Amino acid sequence: MQNEISEMTNIPQNTISQYETGKIQPTFEIIEKIATACDYKIIFKNKNTNDEINTENIGRKI
Repeated sequence: MQNEISEMTNIPQNTISQYETGKIQPTFEIIEKIATACDYKIIFKNKNTNDEINTENIGRKI
């Protein structure tokens, strides 16, 4: 599976392995890249209001 994700994202397989073992932490952008490659969407849900923010509608500073 690591090889497949590596090919889909152009992230080296050994880097993905280090993410899985906790040796290094991925940035949010890397998490988003992996999620997108695996057909997942990252959604943040406010427990109090049930408002949802996802990677498509989140405001980011550039």
